Amino acid sequence: MKRTALVIGAGPAGLTAAWELEKAKIPTLVLEASDQPGGISKTVKAGNFRFDLGGHRFFTKVTKVKVLWAEMLNPEEILIRPRKSRILYRGKFFDYPLKPINALFGLGIFETFRSIFSYVWVRIKPPKDQSNFEGWVAARFGWRLYNIFFKTYTEKVWGVPASSIGSDWAAQRIKSLSLSKAILNAFYKSKSEVITTLIDSFHYPKFGPGQLWESAATKLEGNGIRISYNSSVDSARLINGEYEIRINSGKVATADSVFSSLPLANIAKILDPDGLDKGLHSVCQELKHRDFLTVALVFDCEAIFDDNWIYVHEKTVTVGRVQNFASWSPFLVEPGTSCLGLEYFVNQGDRLWSLPDEELVQYALKEAQTIGVAKGNLREGHVVRVPNAYPVYDSNYKENVSFIQKWLTDNHPNWFQIGRSGQHRYNNQDHSMMTAVEAVLSLSGEQTCSYWDVNVDDEYHEESKNSTGRSAPTFG
Repeated sequence: MKRTALVIGAGPAGLTAAWELEKAKIPTLVLEASDQPGGISKTVKAGNFRFDLGGHRFFTKVTKVKVLWAEMLNPEEILIRPRKSRILYRGKFFDYPLKPINALFGLGIFETFRSIFSYVWVRIKPPKDQSNFEGWVAARFGWRLYNIFFKTYTEKVWGVPASSIGSDWAAQRIKSLSLSKAILNAFYKSKSEVITTLIDSFHYPKFGPGQLWESAATKLEGNGIRISYNSSVDSARLINGEYEIRINSGKVATADSVFSSLPLANIAKILDPDGLDKGLHSVCQELKHRDFLTVALVFDCEAIFDDNWIYVHEKTVTVGRVQNFASWSPFLVEPGTSCLGLEYFVNQGDRLWSLPDEELVQYALKEAQTIGVAKGNLREGHVVRVPNAYPVYDSNYKENVSFIQKWLTDNHPNWFQIGRSGQHRYNNQDHSMMTAVEAVLSLSGEQTCSYWDVNVDDEYHEESKNSTGRSAPTFG
C-alpha cells in the first residue's frame, strides 16, 4: 500500500517534514491554520515594511540544516549580519556578551567588586536548590549579577517568580555559559568551542526569516505538495490504520501518517475528542504556554541605536525586548526610516492582550519614549499577537510530556509530534527542523536517533565541540 501523509502546521517543523516527505515521494497535504507559512518564524508585511515575531538568528552547526536552508532559499538571498545586543538597566546600556570594561564603568567600581565577591562566594557555597532558574543561574553568575541581569527580564518573560521556573529552561538557553566564560570570551575566543549566546555574526534572509519559509512553501507546491491555508484541525480518528482528520471547513482529509506541530497540550481534544481518557486530558490541561505580542512602531527617521535588539531590564516598563529591524536587514525598512519591535510577554486574555490595537500602539510608543529609544514622528504602528509562543517549563512539565509521549507511542505510533509546540520544548528553529527530519526518517527506519531526543542529545547542544550542534535563531 502506498503511504500518504498529512502535516499539521506550515512552520519550520511542518514545512521541513513536508520537504523530506516530498523527497521520499510520499503524497502529502499540509494544513495551516493561518493565511501564510512560517509559524512564529514568519515575517509580517505591513506596506513597505517587514518585521519578525521576535529575532531569528540563522546559526547552526547541523550540516543537514545548512543543506536544507540552501535548498529552500537561494544562498545569494541570505545576508551575513553583525550581531549586537545590549541590556538596558537603570538607564544604562551594558554590552551583551559581557565586556569587562563596559560592565565596570556601567555598574561602578563598588558594585563591580560586590558582584565579583558574590560570584566567588557561590563558587565556595553554591545555592542548595539549583532545580529552579534562580538557583541555577545564581550558581553560575553570583547572586548580584543574577539580580541585575537575569531576574527582571526572566520574570517578564514568564510572568511568575524566577524561583518557580524549572532550571531546564536556563540549562537549554544559557547552557555552559558562566561569568568566567563570558569574561574569558571577551579576551580570547576559542576556536573549538562555540557558545551561541556569544556569537558575533549570523546569517539572515534578505527579507526576513519568512522569506525562507515562503520560498520553501512555493517550491513544495511546485513539486506537488498541497498546502491548505486557513485550515485548522478539529479532530482526528484512527480507523483501520488510517487517520480521518476533520478540518474547520467541514472537509475530511485522510492519511496513514500525521506529522503535527500543534501544541502538545492539544493532543487530548484532537485524538480523544469524546474525553474517554481522563488521565490524558488531565495531563494535557497541566501543560501551559506563555503568549507573546509584538508592537511594530515605524518612525520617519533612522533609529538612534544600531543594536539588533535590546533586553529591557527596567522595572518601570513592561516591554521585555526591543528589536531594531533595520539592523537585522536594511531591506526590511524604507531608507531613512526605522521600525522598532516592542515585545511583550503576556497571557491570552490579560490586560495587554485584550487592549485594542490602537491603544497598544500608543502604550508601546509611550514606553519607547520612557526608555529613550523612540526618535522622530510615528508614521504607523502594527500589532501581532502570538498564542502559545513559549512552552512553560514548570516543575511537572517533564513528567507530563513523558506521559503524552508514551500514550502516543502506545496508541498512535504513526502520529508524530514535531517542533517547539509539538514537543513542548523550547526548541530553536534548527531543532524544530531536525525533529521533523528524524520523524520522517523513522518511517523507513533510517533515523539516527529518536525524533523526541533531538533536543536533548549531547551532539545537538549549542556548546558542542563537534561538527553538529544545536544553535539557531533565538526567541527568548
